[in-house]
Amino acid sequence: MARHSRIPPYTRHNEVLVLDRHTDQMDAGYFNRAQTALKRAREQIRFKIPTLNHLDLIVQKDAWIVVDRVLNDMPVVAWTDFKTDGRDNLHEPIPCERRLYHFAARMIVNTTLQAMDTILGQPVAEQNTDKTEKVVPLKKDE
Repeated sequence: MARHSRIPPYTRHNEVLVLDRHTDQMDAGYFNRAQTALKRAREQIRFKIPTLNHLDLIVQKDAWIVVDRVLNDMPVVAWTDFKTDGRDNLHEPIPCERRLYHFAARMIVNTTLQAMDTILGQPVAEQNTDKTEKVVPLKKDE
């Protein structure tokens, strides 16, 4: 389950040596889900990545960072520098930078994003199944 954190933002991804960095694009679905969850949390969100035993994902407005809890929260991979200025759609990918801090970081990218989407999507899905929606008909002008 995701923890909503009130601790200072994680910044080690800006302080540690980066092994590789390149321009990437974040799928709009992942980006939109994270931004919606952050609006509810108001700060950063941190959760364990289910199939990756000692890795956590920290989701912040300006960066998503996978950290290794066993190694004192050393970054493994991070998505940063989301280019959202002038964004006028919700379906196109968002340009960003992907930073790799570990030689095997590429192997966990897809698992991490799928876990984030599942975990951050759970509260919304649970809220929607508890309510029955009623559609109110609009009055027609006669």
